[in-house]
Amino acid sequence: MTAPQDIREPGLTIAYNPATGEEIGQVANTDLNQLPEIFAHARAAQKIWAHRSFKERARALHLMRDYIVANAEELSEVVSKSNGKTLVDALATEVLPCTLACDWYAKHAEKVLKEKKLPIDSPLFINKRTVIQRKPLGVVGIISPWNYPLSIPFGEVIMGLMAGNAIVLKVAAATPLVGEAINRIVEAGNLPKGLFQQIVGSGGAVSQAFFDNNIDKIFFTGSVPVGKQLMEQAAKTLTPLSLELGGNDPMLVFEDADLERAANGAAWAGFQNAGQSCGGVERVYVHESVYEPFMDLMRQKTSALRHGVGQGFDVDMGCLTTRGQLNTVEQHLQDALQKGAKIEAQSKPVGPQNGYFHPATLLSGTHNDMLLVNDETFGPIIPVMTFATEDEAIQLANESHLALTSSIWSRDLKRAKRIAAVLESGVTTINDHLYTHGLSEMPWGGWKHSGLGRTHGHEGLLEMTHAKAINWDILPMKRNLWWYPFDETTYNTLLKAQRMMYPRDAKELIGSALGAAPQLVKKMMTRWKP
Repeated sequence: MTAPQDIREPGLTIAYNPATGEEIGQVANTDLNQLPEIFAHARAAQKIWAHRSFKERARALHLMRDYIVANAEELSEVVSKSNGKTLVDALATEVLPCTLACDWYAKHAEKVLKEKKLPIDSPLFINKRTVIQRKPLGVVGIISPWNYPLSIPFGEVIMGLMAGNAIVLKVAAATPLVGEAINRIVEAGNLPKGLFQQIVGSGGAVSQAFFDNNIDKIFFTGSVPVGKQLMEQAAKTLTPLSLELGGNDPMLVFEDADLERAANGAAWAGFQNAGQSCGGVERVYVHESVYEPFMDLMRQKTSALRHGVGQGFDVDMGCLTTRGQLNTVEQHLQDALQKGAKIEAQSKPVGPQNGYFHPATLLSGTHNDMLLVNDETFGPIIPVMTFATEDEAIQLANESHLALTSSIWSRDLKRAKRIAAVLESGVTTINDHLYTHGLSEMPWGGWKHSGLGRTHGHEGLLEMTHAKAINWDILPMKRNLWWYPFDETTYNTLLKAQRMMYPRDAKELIGSALGAAPQLVKKMMTRWKP
């Protein structure tokens, strides 16, 4: 690299193309002393926006969608140069999902968030009615990562907007120009001034400023250590969090799998975005009876891949986004090789390799004592191991402190669904991998140390709101049975009412009902005369 990544001059964040080392732009850092004013504008705009109809909010999303479609090439180039991924990758996994998300949330947010009646179950409360309303949180903070700098934050931005919130976004320091692109997209929606604002600066300082200014909720995508740090900070103010903290995702290839599809899927999900995908394949377990033919296919496909600068169309895989991530990948690979792993195949370099490049790498001889099997490598390395039985495959897949996604490869759909039900992950796909983040209707999130909460779909919209229950009487009554004054009749009537609801036989049902009903009606219909 001719210039190091993530260098900041006073008051500026300087953006570099991680594939070439060239400076591609500068963005002014936000003066955090302005945060009280930023939040005041956000809260004022949110009060206006919360009274807008879902149709009006959807109209803003359609304007954003139209801007994305009209400027898809420019957006793809900004993402590619900022993150290091190829143009095809940027268009397919970042720009296109944003247009799909605009459509889905515009169409379905009202149905998900509209007022809903809650059935009354007990005869004791037969005179009551309840509705559940979904209320906006207020001002939502989004702290987004550099691996999908457009699609991850933008999806959360429009979820929050459709739910009636104001948004304050903090993009990753490594990809500030994508943040500028998000500004342009949102500006196309003609939102009330101050409803969407973006902050540029140090992640730790910004998150603390969020808490200091009483942010209503934070949506964070990033590392487990930073997620835990945010939880510790949030505990002091009881600020709710939604955390997506990565994965160590297993792929199970059974003996009846379509090996051609499985190998193609492994190459895609393991090497896409230079392996920098939380939901990408990190561990492959193959039934011992088909290990050799599967590995033959994987060697051919890995060797055929080309890595290089992603602005042309002569490469399949770009580079890693930061020097720190490249160091982690190299450390995990060296650890594996020292412990007996073998490199079976690697991708070919194309053009200058001045950036944070690492070849797509296929490994054999890996096991659970290696960093790349136990931890999230977040790079273009695929370790392939064997299993003998279905139970062993499930055990190996579940042996991880991370549990974001997983996949099963088998022609037997009934069997695959049965196994999917016992895999410990937030998402399990069958005969596919690394695409569900692009399905706006499908919830995204994981178990264990992969985080808490969900984004996307119905669950994501609900996470952007408070639940409010409203309850009332159908017919006006003077008193409830359990109100004052207390006496033996009240006690006996309550006993009879309980036995009426849970009788041991028909005789007890009739007797309890006849005993409870008159007293129940009498107390409810008469005044209390002290």
